[in-house]
Amino acid sequence: MWQDIDNSYSSSSTQNAYYPQQNQAAPLQFYSPGAADPAFYPGSRPSLDGNMAPVAQGNIAQGGPTYGGNIQPAGGWWTAFGTGGFEGEPPLLEELGINFSHIRAKTLTVLNPFSQVDERIMDDADLAGPIIFVFCFGIFLLFSGKQNFGYIYGVGLLGSISIYTLLNLMAEKAIDAYRVTSVLGYCLLPMVGVGGISVAMTLDGLFGYVLSLVSIIWCTYSASGIFVAVLRMSDQRLLVAYPVGLLYGCFALMSVFSGK
Repeated sequence: MWQDIDNSYSSSSTQNAYYPQQNQAAPLQFYSPGAADPAFYPGSRPSLDGNMAPVAQGNIAQGGPTYGGNIQPAGGWWTAFGTGGFEGEPPLLEELGINFSHIRAKTLTVLNPFSQVDERIMDDADLAGPIIFVFCFGIFLLFSGKQNFGYIYGVGLLGSISIYTLLNLMAEKAIDAYRVTSVLGYCLLPMVGVGGISVAMTLDGLFGYVLSLVSIIWCTYSASGIFVAVLRMSDQRLLVAYPVGLLYGCFALMSVFSGK
């Protein structure tokens, strides 16, 4: 038995002669940079501490073209309406065609019909203000017991198409349907006030008739003044005001009389 053990050892030693042992792998060594070696990955911590833009610009400038701009920290949902994301990026509302300063200027022009109307007031036509006014007008009529949303939509659509056709036949300067609808919608603001009054009191009387007549004249005067200023047809203001007055008269009838 001892001979067998000796043979086994002798055979293993013989195999070692023919199959030499492989070198053992060296243990893993981890390198931790210290303060004396700042060249090791210079953007490891400074770039994560809020100074991303200076480090990124300096490193990119060494290896390639320089990239401008600053990376802004992430904010709330309200940052989508600002310009903090990228330099030169317009606000979201401006991209959607909603400019509150222009809406305010056109609203003040309607509220003060005796003021001088700028002929370039409709260069930036929009439907944001008209949609708000029409919606408020329908809501006021609904609160007063008049469900006239369908009538408002139908009369507004038919009236806009009719006024657009008449203006392009009368004026030497063409105007598109978008601007016609915008003007008619903004000038509906006095009629919205009549609708608001109809919520508090019944307009089917002398006071309501006088108030509706005043609002029709107000809306007609404002709309015709804007059309005349934009299309430069001051000699034909009465011809423009007549069909416009008929359109606003239909809206006044909705405010005064109920559909019962």
